[in-house]
Amino acid sequence: MSKITGKVWNFGANIDTDVIIAARYLNSSDPEHLAKYVMEDVDPDFPKKLQKGDIIVAGENFGCGSSREHAPIALKAAGVAAVVAPSFARIFYRNAFNMGLPIFELPESLEIKEGEEISIDLAEGIITNNTKNKTYKFIPIPEFMQELIQTGGLINYAKAEMKKESK
Repeated sequence: MSKITGKVWNFGANIDTDVIIAARYLNSSDPEHLAKYVMEDVDPDFPKKLQKGDIIVAGENFGCGSSREHAPIALKAAGVAAVVAPSFARIFYRNAFNMGLPIFELPESLEIKEGEEISIDLAEGIITNNTKNKTYKFIPIPEFMQELIQTGGLINYAKAEMKKESK
């Protein structure tokens, strides 16, 4: 996965983990169950409108609030290919990579509007707004974090490393 392309859904600043997946649905950690309710409190129809491969573009401090891993799990299971925002809450940032959800810090993210199509080139570090033919350079992701995304998260990464060591 060196390039991600998808339709944009916009959300504002300070989207907390209770908005991403409401606490009333945390009686299960099943990704498919959580996916049915992602962002429901902001837009009750969002889970139905979201298509696999779509991208969330939000304001600053995305993922603030509680430290639950359910938030990135729900986004990924719902089909969100990536999240782009100027900044992320630190615990969400780490949880997203641990769960294999690609996230990108882009100070100009609010220039990208809902319904537009963007492409994210991980190798080049560039986000292209295909609708407006405009490019942006995102804040580089550390190499190790890129490996977590490539392998689908921390657990898959650890399994791959253990296989290497057993040979």
